[in-house]
Parts: sequence; C-alpha cells; structure tokens
Amino acid sequence: MGKYLARRLLNYLVLVFIATSMAYLLAALTLNPRANYEGRNPPIPKASIDRTLSAFNINNETPILTRYGHWLNGVVHGDFGRDWDGGSVNGNLGRKMWVSGQLLLIGTVLGGLVGIAAGAYAAVKQYRIPDNLLSTGAFVLLAMPVFVLAILLQVIAAKLNVNVFHHRVFEYSGQYNPALSGGFFSHIGDRLNHLIFPTLTLLLAGASYLMLYQRNAMLDVLGSDYVRTARAKGLRRTTALRRHALRTALIPSVTLFTYAFATIFVGATFTEIIYGWHGMGEWFVTSIQSSDTNAVAAITMVVAILVLFASMLQDVVVGILDPRVRVG
Repeated sequence: MGKYLARRLLNYLVLVFIATSMAYLLAALTLNPRANYEGRNPPIPKASIDRTLSAFNINNETPILTRYGHWLNGVVHGDFGRDWDGGSVNGNLGRKMWVSGQLLLIGTVLGGLVGIAAGAYAAVKQYRIPDNLLSTGAFVLLAMPVFVLAILLQVIAAKLNVNVFHHRVFEYSGQYNPALSGGFFSHIGDRLNHLIFPTLTLLLAGASYLMLYQRNAMLDVLGSDYVRTARAKGLRRTTALRRHALRTALIPSVTLFTYAFATIFVGATFTEIIYGWHGMGEWFVTSIQSSDTNAVAAITMVVAILVLFASMLQDVVVGILDPRVRVG
C-alpha cells in the first residue's frame, strides 16, 4: 500500500506542475493586464505602464518564457507575485482560502454524508414511498440552478424573519455583522448564523447528485452473489447490507465526492456572490475579468493541489474499502 501511494503521489506532483504551468502560460498569452491602465483620463504614459507591468511581471511585451521563468522562480520560493494593481497575491490567497474554507468544508462534507446516506436508504426502500420522495426531491434540486436555489433560500429566510419570528433571526448576507457588540460567544454565534443558509445551499446541491449516484451504485450490488451468500450464511439483512453491499457501493461515490470537493473550492461562485462571501470562486471570476495573470495562476495551482490531495484521499479510502487495490 505504501509503495502504491508513493507512486501515485509522484504522478500527481508531475501533473500538478504541468497543469499549473499550462494555466499560467494560457493566462499570460490570453489575458491583457495592460487594459486596466489604458483609456484613463488623463492618460497614463506608455512608459509608466510598461514599468508598472514589468515590476509585477505581467508585461505582455516581455517574452512569455521570460515571464514564466520569473514566475516559476517566485513560486519555488513561495511567492506568487503581485496582482495587476500591486497587491500581494499571497495575501489575497490566504484570505480567500480562509473564507471559502469556512463555507465549503462544512457544506460539502455534510452534503456528501447526507447524499450517500439518503442514496443507500432509497436503494434499500426501492419503489416505496421514501425512495420516491428522495428521488423526486433530488431530481428537483438537480434541475434547479444553484443561484435559483440560493435566492429561494434567501427568500425563505426573509419570510421566516418577518412572518414567523417578527425580527431578524436568520442572517443571509455577508460573513458576519461588523457592527455587532459583545463577547467571544456572541461573535461565534453571529458567524455561525451567517453560515446557515449558504451551507444549506451547498448541502442540498451536493447531496442531490450524490444521492442518485449512491442509490444506483447500491442497487447494483444488492442482488450480487456475495450479498446473497452472506444472507444464506445467517447474517442479518442490515448486517449484510452494511458490511458487504454498502462497502462495495461506496467505492464509486467516494471517488466522485473527493474530486467534487476539490473542484467546488472555486466552483461555488454563485453561492459566494449571492450570500456576499468574498472567497476563491468570486476571486477567480474577478481575476479573469481584470486580466490578473498571477492571481489566475495561483488559484489554478491551489485547485490542482486540492485535486492532488483529493486523489490521495480517494486512493487511501478505496484501499480501505477494497483490499484488491493494495498492490506493491
């Protein structure tokens, strides 16, 4: 198992380097940071623009390989460079990752657990009322765009505040209330309150497709020979389902969940924008809009590294669930 994981890690590191390098080269060739300085009134002299862009290593008139070499040297030393207006990419990266981490970690993990549990339960109750209700709900959520779901939950929160509680109980905009006074626990409660509805949005969106996927995977193994053999040997139905059917059906769902968790880190753009969370997804969009080459490359590297860790986690979990992959 150890040699197997070591080989996989080496492969993933090479892929991270290739993916990040390709992302930087693509961004450097297609984005135009110069446009942020042109067209101003009064106009900025071209020589001043060139000096500024060169200082930030984003001058499109500098040969691409020269820029790439400077950028790569900085990354090796832990410096992702400057954005188009001189801000530190490292500083922004740390803040945005913290914001997205708070929002996504809870929502996606809970969504994965709820989706897998609901899918397994629906498969066991195939064609009965619980299965029909869960499957219909999952299809409705899948058909609903995430931004519609987020806005719908915001409307529900506002209606509850006005019509049920008659004052603002649920918060659904921003990360916290900057005007809040009180001690440590008041601020913790305020932040948790702001987490409820964006977390619920991610939970429902993630659980819907995982539920259907897990249901189909579970149905594929319920009639397998090894499950029937376990029942014939005297195992109770719940024990046979848990030890044999669910363990095998979890393998494809684990793979799907781990990769989805890595990519959703910058994929929850609508959720972050609608709820006023200024995280990685929103930053990625604004970086492309402002032709911020270094920021786009840094975000891509973070996603690539997250995919690497997700792949390693998937290999470990699948190795636990399926001993056949423990080679070498």
